[in-house]
Order: sequence, then C-alpha cells, then structure tokens
Amino acid sequence: MLLGVQGRTDLGPQACAGSLPGRAEGSEEPDFSEPQRGTQLTMESRSPLAMSQGPPLLLLLLLLPCNHPGLALGHLAPTQRPQDPPELHLINGPGQEPVLIMTFDINKITRAFSSFELRTWDPEGVIFYGDSDPNDDWFVLALRDGRLEIQLHNPWAQVTVSAGPRLDDGTWHQVDVKTDGDSVLLRVDGEEVLRLRQVSGTLVNRPRPIMRIALGGLLFPASSLRLPLVPALDGCLRHDMWLDQQAQVSVSAYLGLRSCAAEVQPGMFFPPGAHAEFSLQDIPQPRAEPWAFSLDLGLQMAAGIGHLLTLGTPDNTSWLSLHLQDQKVVLSSGSGPERNLSLVLGHPLQLKLDMSGVVLSQGPKNQVLTLSAEHSGSLPSLWAQPQGRLFLGAVPGEDSSASFCLHSLWAQGQKLDVDQALSRSQDIWTHSCPQSLNNDTAH
Repeated sequence: MLLGVQGRTDLGPQACAGSLPGRAEGSEEPDFSEPQRGTQLTMESRSPLAMSQGPPLLLLLLLLPCNHPGLALGHLAPTQRPQDPPELHLINGPGQEPVLIMTFDINKITRAFSSFELRTWDPEGVIFYGDSDPNDDWFVLALRDGRLEIQLHNPWAQVTVSAGPRLDDGTWHQVDVKTDGDSVLLRVDGEEVLRLRQVSGTLVNRPRPIMRIALGGLLFPASSLRLPLVPALDGCLRHDMWLDQQAQVSVSAYLGLRSCAAEVQPGMFFPPGAHAEFSLQDIPQPRAEPWAFSLDLGLQMAAGIGHLLTLGTPDNTSWLSLHLQDQKVVLSSGSGPERNLSLVLGHPLQLKLDMSGVVLSQGPKNQVLTLSAEHSGSLPSLWAQPQGRLFLGAVPGEDSSASFCLHSLWAQGQKLDVDQALSRSQDIWTHSCPQSLNNDTAH
C-alpha cells in the first residue's frame, strides 16, 4: 500500500528533517502532546505488537540523524560531545553512498527526541537512511519536490508519506521528531506537520540489537526504495544531535567529509578538475531542418585555466570546446583557428551551432568560428553515435585548474540537471555555489 499525505505548507523559512540538531544538552523538548494543524496518518495494525508501548525501532530511527567532522571516527566514549562542530555538507557524488555511517546499540537507547537544521536548494535526495535489517526493517527520510518524505518498510507497516513546507529555498530549517508509544510526531519550524500511528512494534528481545544510520545516502540499492528517487542531495546540516550518545557504538565516514561554505547561492559549482558527462542522446536533440543546436550557460564565476564545455567522444574531445583562460573563454574546433571572448561574469554565455559554423555570444559581444567542411558535415553524426558526449569541466586526462559556478545550463531551451548526468565527479555541488571562489571551496 502506498500512502501520500501532504502537510501544511504555510510555515516560515526554517525546517529540516529527522534527527537531533541545534539544541543544547538538557534543553526542553517541544510539546508534542496535542496535535497541531499538521497531517495525521493512522495505519491499520497488522499485529498486536504494533500497539506495544516499547520504543519502536522505526520510530527511533527517525530520531537518529547525523554525525560530524567534529567527531573522531571510530569508537566514541560516552562523555564525548562536540561543541558546535562544523556544518556538514551532504554531498558525496552521484551514487547512493552516504557521507557518514553510525551504529547504535538498540538496548541502550533511552531518548526519544531529535532535531537538526538543514539548508538546501536541492529538491530531491536522501537525508538519512536507517535499518536493523535491510530486507525487512528499514526507513528513509528524504526530500522530494522540496518536501520531507518518509519511506518505511517493516513487518507491521509499509508506508510512503510526505508532509510539511518546501525546504529547498536555501535557508536554514529545523525539524523536531519525537516518538510517543507507537507513533512518530514531526515538527517543522515550530509547528507539527505529521503524526504517524501504528507503524512499528516493540524493540524487546530483538535477535540483532544493532541499528545503522547512514547520512546522505543509502545502504541498499536505490531500486529497493518503495518510491524511486535520486539519492544524491546537495545540502548542509548543522546543530545536529541524536537521541542518546551513550547508545552510539561507532561512527565512520564512507568517503571524505566536507564542511559547508558560510555563504552560498543557487547554482552548480565545479571545483578544479571536476567534470560531468552527458550522453548527447539523453539531452534535447538538435533541430533537424535546418540542423541547429544551442547551449546557454549562466556563468556566475570563473577562475583558473581549463575546459568549461566540450562536445566530442571519450576518445576525441576536440570536436568543439570552450576553454577558460585568464577571464576569457576560448572557442576552438580540432586543430583549427580559435576565437576569444572576454567574459562578463553574471551574463549568460550562449553557444549556437549550425552547419556553417559556431557563434559564441555574451550580450552584444559575439565571436564566429567557421567550421571546416569536414567538421560541419560530421556534427550531426556526433549526435547519432552512442559515444557522443557533452562534457562539463575537465575532459578525461586533463590537469585543469579551472573552477566555475553555473547559475543554470540549458540545451535547446530545456534545463539540464547535473544529477541526471551519465557520470560526474563526487565533489560537484549540484544545486549550490559559494559566494566566491577561494581556497576553502576549491576542493
């Protein structure tokens, strides 16, 4: 059974999703005792265990989000508690890999309240995943269309439900989550937006008293989700705490942890050496008669030397390229002539191709590159072959120092999403850019 529930959408710009953030030790928890004006979902019980008063696993999982670079990886002593650790960047490449994995002893969990803050412009991705058994007892807290979504699967309930306001507005949002008997209560920016009832059973006498929490990714194939989504999430967490640190057994990073930039803006950030690769057959196709193709790049910032955009194949990346060099962009095709255009950052850069040549323009300025008969005649065939590619950033084998931010990328008048790329570097920020290009954001 698939259930979708929409919660309140008139909340202020502060919410998040599913763990313990921003509250000092011993601070008062919000009052969840009376339903507010949010969404309530009551599940039909599948077992008398669903009415147990023991703390349900799935509900506790909703309370356990992230850990931080401020924590030493490995075993944590119960007395360790970081003070204001760095904001954590939830970005780890195009796959489902989490940035952090935590393990908890279920028998030691006593606290049933969590909260944290989230900032993102990304409308879709996994905030955290939890399980005691990846086949029979798991849940996911994610964003879809900018709103919180819970997916859970266990012997008592299988549910997909969404609630609350959109959180993909680039401001910090806070979420408080509490368990109450067999129910989960979700509070966003100070208002209750969701109650889930009769969705889990008792934790007593479980054969495997270990719970895993993965932050920013999944620990099983994305195809196992009840409702598919793109797992990768470009977002930041801060002020996070989880319900009971004495129950925490270990913390480990899947790959390198990254701190967040203090000031960000919407866009796509490519640090030096980063690249994304699209199949030309997967993006909007050229016009047939007469043959024509256009690209629009909202270039906000650029620094260093290296490729910005390339059309070609993995074995031949010299068909057509835009190369960043000293605040200008160089247009070239094969070993032929080059055309230079001084950049005015913040203005769209447009590339138009037809059978006679290429026009590179920015505002009233433009450069025209006439293609040889060999290149102009072979352009349509580049789209026809399976190996035809659109490369953003560095090309294979290039030692590039170029970094840049794109406000947007359009092909044939349709916006391209880097999350949909055939492949990409793990360190690309898919939905955000720093306010300036410096050493802190170079990697």
